[in-house]
Amino acid sequence: MAVQVCSLITDTPQLIPVGGYHVVRFPYGSAESYDAHGMHQVVQPDGSEVTDWRTDDRAGLIWPSADGWGSLTAMIQWAPGDYTELRDRFVRDPLGEPDSTATDHRPPSPGMQCFTKHHEIFVYHDVPLSVMVAHTSDQACELVFAEFKLAIHST
Repeated sequence: MAVQVCSLITDTPQLIPVGGYHVVRFPYGSAESYDAHGMHQVVQPDGSEVTDWRTDDRAGLIWPSADGWGSLTAMIQWAPGDYTELRDRFVRDPLGEPDSTATDHRPPSPGMQCFTKHHEIFVYHDVPLSVMVAHTSDQACELVFAEFKLAIHST
């Protein structure tokens, strides 16, 4: 099996509410970066259908097309805000029984906050993945750009 890739991108700002981690959502169709293996579809493998990617956390799910060794990559950019820490993680089954990994907590720097991350884990075709974010502000903060990528290598 060749490497199977799904690459999601959004430059539509998302307001991330106060408290806890939140799934980063991504658009479908022509606004999507690359999904030749059908890992980010409006009608999902469990039968659910996303009607509005901007409001439905299911729009942040990548459903691996095969079992294998997964290379996860993300880029996250926050607008300047009133927070003391920014957080992100990769999560297996984020809307079911979440299993998080590669959790990072970062203090802000002056100006816009731009982060990249990479982590590798086993992935399974029936267990969706997401990138989730959080912040410590007492008001919603704006995520201005995000990418989420999965490359599956056969085992």
